[in-house]
Amino acid sequence: MSRQAPLVFIMAAGLGTRMKSDTPKVLHRVAGRPLLHWVVTAARAAGAGRVVAILGHKAEVVKTALDADFGKGSVEIAIQPEQRGTGHAVQCALPAVQNEPDDRIVLILTGDAPLLASERIAELTAACEASAAGLALLSTIPPRPMPYGRLVRDPGGTLERIVEHSDATEEQKRIADTNAGFYAIRLGHLRKDLAALRADNAKGELYLTDLVAHAHKRGGATSIDAPFTEVAGINDRTDLAGVEVEARRRINEAWMRAGVTMVDPASTYIDADVGPLGKDTWLGPNVALRGKTSLGAGVRVDLGCVLTDVQVAENTNIKPYSILTETAVGPRAQVGPFSHCRPGSRLDEDVHLGNFVETKKTHLMAGSKANHLAYLGDASVGSKANIGAGTITCNYDGVGKYKTTIEAGAFIGSDSQLVAPITIGRDAYVGSGTTVTKDVPRGALAITRVKQVNVEGWADRFREANAKRKKGEGEP
Repeated sequence: MSRQAPLVFIMAAGLGTRMKSDTPKVLHRVAGRPLLHWVVTAARAAGAGRVVAILGHKAEVVKTALDADFGKGSVEIAIQPEQRGTGHAVQCALPAVQNEPDDRIVLILTGDAPLLASERIAELTAACEASAAGLALLSTIPPRPMPYGRLVRDPGGTLERIVEHSDATEEQKRIADTNAGFYAIRLGHLRKDLAALRADNAKGELYLTDLVAHAHKRGGATSIDAPFTEVAGINDRTDLAGVEVEARRRINEAWMRAGVTMVDPASTYIDADVGPLGKDTWLGPNVALRGKTSLGAGVRVDLGCVLTDVQVAENTNIKPYSILTETAVGPRAQVGPFSHCRPGSRLDEDVHLGNFVETKKTHLMAGSKANHLAYLGDASVGSKANIGAGTITCNYDGVGKYKTTIEAGAFIGSDSQLVAPITIGRDAYVGSGTTVTKDVPRGALAITRVKQVNVEGWADRFREANAKRKKGEGEP
């Protein structure tokens, strides 16, 4: 018998009508990852060889998503052009493996059950390898009555057949052990048994579950009990929400065991593809880590922060209510509160970015500071430069975007406007309230505000005149 990596078929052709969505059901997300991608990832972690996704509804949309995440053509595609049951779906995938030998093991998984563990898939493969009948499946006991197929056993306890809910008698519906919908079977048996399927049932479909009756003739399939939370499929938005809660609980528990502190795990949202998170990372309440975010050791992310596709180096402090997207943050940086780093932002070591500062496609080099109320777009800020409160880079003229370069050690006074394209030279000063439209040389002072004039006694005369006016108008 072969010890080659198993082949994998993933059934993902359903219409998903109960989702009431224009998005294919298998592309709805749990913890930031599409349902189908969870199953592909688990299968690969379990040592799968070729993976074939059986698609139907909006197949091109699903294929594009698979190519984007796993590489073009990495997940092979089979098409089920019409919905004629699970057996028909697998029949549609057989041409993809026509050159594979009969002793290869084929795993048949469903694309809408994202919490199936890779360890369970490996266990299923091993059970098939050991089965004289060449078939193993997962069974489960739902926490409430559900329309799942029932596992019917012969008097000796051998699995005889699976009866679908719509075809079951009332006595059979009382059987607690149900079919979870995951199989491992020798390819040779699969080829023969699929050819023998008949649509003589209440739905007029080809049932994959009929494989079990064929296996009974070879000595009986092996069933492996699995927790319902692990094998539960998603049919509607309620199911989706329930699986989301369970997925996030598992993710959070795994990170806490790895050395991450969460003040309130119930309000901490970490996507499936986030990581690594360094030891002694501290996450406040209502923190969301999304996409492929990673955090170094000793990072602190405080209340209400949202980080999407962000890389944060060690010992950085992200203060409350800061939003960072597609941003790289160096070690020992201080960000926030209420900072907004838009895509293309890069903060080097020891950078300070304070409250109500927004960056976009901007590089702040080591030790530079923008502590208050600034907009820095399409800019390069040199090391140890200081950006005063109210500074903005005027990077857009209604047609194009232009770059502002602020060299090392420059000091930009408060309420300054830097009209790009422009360069502020090394160690230069820009006086507060200045609108800069020309390059500033190294070590120079740029100032454009009007000369201050003090009019002695003006305020007293102003108040006296106003008092007389009010008295003449009869105001108290």
